[in-house]
This record gives sequence, C-alpha cells and structure tokens, in this order.
Amino acid sequence: MDLQFFCRVFLITALISLVCQVCSVTAGDIVHDDDLAPKKPGCENDFVLVKVQTWVDGIEDAEFVGVGARFGTTIVSKEKNANQRRLILSDPRDCCSAPKNKLANDVIMVDRGHCKFTTKANYAQAAHASAILIINNQKELYKMVCEPDETDLDIHIPAVMLPQDAGTSLEKMLISNSSVSVQLYSPTRPLVDIAEVFLWLMAVGTILCASYWSAWSAREAAIEQDKLLKDALDEIPDTRPVGSGGIVDINTTSAILFVVVASCFLVMLYKLMSYWFVELLVVLFCIGGVEGLQTCSVALLSRWFKCAGKTYIKVPFFGTLSYLTLAVSPFCIAFAVVWAVYRNVSFAWIGQDILGIALIITVLQIVHVPNLKVGTVLLSCAFLYDIFWVFVSKKLFHESVMIVVARGDRSGEDGIPMLLKIPRMFDPWGGYSIIGFGDILLPGLLITFSLRYDWLANKTLRAGYFLWAMIAYGLGLLITYVALNLMDGHGQPALLYIVPFTLGTFLTLGKKRRDLRVLWTRGEPERPCPHIRLEHQHREELDDNDH
Repeated sequence: MDLQFFCRVFLITALISLVCQVCSVTAGDIVHDDDLAPKKPGCENDFVLVKVQTWVDGIEDAEFVGVGARFGTTIVSKEKNANQRRLILSDPRDCCSAPKNKLANDVIMVDRGHCKFTTKANYAQAAHASAILIINNQKELYKMVCEPDETDLDIHIPAVMLPQDAGTSLEKMLISNSSVSVQLYSPTRPLVDIAEVFLWLMAVGTILCASYWSAWSAREAAIEQDKLLKDALDEIPDTRPVGSGGIVDINTTSAILFVVVASCFLVMLYKLMSYWFVELLVVLFCIGGVEGLQTCSVALLSRWFKCAGKTYIKVPFFGTLSYLTLAVSPFCIAFAVVWAVYRNVSFAWIGQDILGIALIITVLQIVHVPNLKVGTVLLSCAFLYDIFWVFVSKKLFHESVMIVVARGDRSGEDGIPMLLKIPRMFDPWGGYSIIGFGDILLPGLLITFSLRYDWLANKTLRAGYFLWAMIAYGLGLLITYVALNLMDGHGQPALLYIVPFTLGTFLTLGKKRRDLRVLWTRGEPERPCPHIRLEHQHREELDDNDH
C-alpha cells in the first residue's frame, strides 16, 4: 500500500471529521422555544437550570437537574442559602385538586398532566408546600409557561420541572419508606471558564506546530529540487519546486465538492445516529488517530534515531516501512485501543485530544492548499456550510443538525469523537468545552500555506503573512467564545467568525503588498532557476577578482 493511497485516506478522514462547531455541553437539554413563552406580570422568570440534591435518611444521595418555571419565586443561586426540605409525594398524583397530604413547608412532587402548571402550583401553595417538583412524562426537560389567558398570577413558591427518569428515581426512594429531603438551588455559570482558555491554546498550538512542520518539509523539498537541477540531471520526475511525493493538493473542484460530501455525511450521521453508529465512528477515529500519532512520532523520533528511520523493510500488505515505523506502531495502536475501551472514564478526554491533535497535524502536513484561490473557495464554502447546518437547518429539521450530531443525541453516548474537548473546570454544571476538527483543520490549511509561502519567499515574520493570519485566527476563535457565552452556551458556528478574520486579513494584506496576483494563481514566489543563480554567482566572483 503506497503513501499516495494513505494520503487519500487522510483526505477522506479529514472530510469525515468536518463536524465543525463550538458548543457548550450542559447538564440537561431544555426543549421549548423561548419565543412561544413571552413574559408578563407574575410570569416573568428567566428559565434557569436547577440542581435538586437529595438526602435519604440523612445521607447525601443522588443529584438531579431540572428547569425553573416562568412563574413562582426565583430559586437561590448559592447552595449555602438553600434549605433542606422534606419531599412528599402528592395525593392525588397530578395535584389538580387540593392535596390530601398534610404539608408543613415541605416540597411536593406531582405528575405532569390533566391541568395547567399554574393550577398545580396554586394548589400546592394553598396546602403550605415550600416548592413543587413537576415530573415530566418524557426524558427531556420542558419549560413551564403560563397560558395566554392567565393574568394576575400570585404564586410565591418555586416550581421546577424534572425529567421522567429523575421522577422514577425519587419515587423509588419515597416508596421504600425512607425519609427523603431535597435542596433546590440554581448556581450561576461563570462568564469564562479556564477550559475555554486551554482549548483556545490547543487549537492555536496545533495549527502552529502543523504550519512549521509543513513549511520545513516544503523548504527541504525545494532545496532537494535545487540540488537536482544543479547536478544537471536530464530527467526529473516532478518539475514542480515544492511538489514532492506524499502531498495532496486540493483544487477548486474538490473544495466545492467538500460542501456536498460533508453535508451528505452530516445528514447520514443525523439520521443514523445510534449507539452502534457512534461505535463505528470510534473505530474510524482510532484508525485515523493511530496513523496520525504514528506519523508524528516517527517524524519526531527520526531526529535521534536516523539510522532506524532511513532503514526500510518490505511488509506484506503495508508495503515498504522503516524500522522506526515498525517499532512505534504497536505503541500507537495500543494507545488508541486503551482510549477506545476506557473512553467513558473521566480522564479519557486526554487520550481523545492527543489522537485528535496528531490526526489534524498529519492531515495539515499532507493535504495542501496550492494557492489563495483554492483557499478562498474552500473557506467560503465551509463558511456557508457551518452557518447552514447550525442555524438554517433548524427550519428544516426543527433542531440544529450540527449541534445534535456533535452532542451525540439519541446515541446514548457523550458525542462523536471527532472533537477536541476539555472539561469545564469551574462550572458548577460540569460538561465540556468542545471544538470540532473542522474549525482547526480548514483555517489551518490556509495558515500553513501562508508560512510555506513566507519561507520560500524568504520573508521575515513581520513582513510575511503567517504571523498576521495566525493572529487573525486566534482573534476569530476568541470572538467565537465571546459569542458562545453571550448566547448562554448555545452552539455557535465557529467558522462564522474565524473565516472573515483569517481570510479577510490574508486578502487585505495581499492586496496592500501587491502580492495578491502571485498568491491567487501561483501560490509560491518567483524563484530564479539554479543555473541562472550560478551564473550570477560566477559573475560576482569574477568581478571580485578584477578588483
């Protein structure tokens, strides 16, 4: 199996991995449209997630997550200010009439249905309940609102909706004749979590490493090409200055086809999302991760083990491999297998990020944007793709297809593996800050191109394009996280902010420096042929001798 075939595999893997968005995974999904729940007097609370901590016979037990209603009093935000109250199961269960229970500032648990939410709350309040927990008849959370004809509401107890499975667990506790008490509070989420800072550094650092590796390889290829020309070889297999074997150049057609292929794959993920399908994606991710980890490891270790890196052996099915590759491969495979087996443990995100970063760096090393024209087409298509599947798809599918796929809804898993993620460290609701591979990979193709151009043109860091493209990418990603927090954690299409910053900076600088024509068409600076440089050098030597 030759290297060119592996390149095609990497390219396909990159397209598969373009589930690109940034979103914050919260503790519970709230299924309701805010536009259908306008505020009015007595019904003007913000919808907030509520923690319901339980104690059974005085011993701390499970914690559940609910959502507060539009009506009722607001729920305290600090745990130390929340009181423990005894939990009582309503009789009748729906609380559509006065409860038969004797309540003394207790929390009453009722079933959803048969009457209005506000009716249940009024009966509970009249029975001297301190709060009401309404159990949904579905697994999701639902935002409790007031009916359009309800006015002058006077409800002074908190009302919280809990999902069906939480209600089942609480009912089992109560039926066992145990003394159950609960504590309700709604901690505020920090404006910025340190996880987002580390995720930003990971994304920027990944592109930085991939760019320098790609530029170094391109310069080595150019030097080797010059040596061949200087030696006056009659036949040169590839006359392109940078076009060495193992590199896949994207063209305009493939950049446009990206939208079609990625969209089809995304819809397939959305429709077929299930436990077994996520397992299949895990296998594909492990294959790509092993290849990426092996490529990066061999490239790094070959600097110290040059002999093993340059000595080859022919292996059936895999073709010619170096001894260093054979030595590294078992460790890479073992790493991926261990991650796949233990991917649900709390620290598995570390292994996922290592495999993901190695895969992205390898793709950026092998897949190249040959010029600014192709880069512009690719990022423009990705820009429209991201916006459509995060925002516009809601009109067609009644939910954001991109966010549903990234979170792994309906799969029973924590999401697809084609993501870099870090646990939110200071967020009381937990969850992960995540970024899709495409949000790093696609802009990274243009940024690696900029550094290759700068090195071949012998430009300084400040006079080149890489530094400014890198700063623009970092700012675009930073604005994405600002928008994410302003939108209360709702998923954002990162390329909506990254593409204008990165591509706009590149195009503006190119036009200002009058390099745009070369960047747009050739993608590499004009370089004199080696024999011309030799003649010029020879003339300079003769001039020196004359003096």
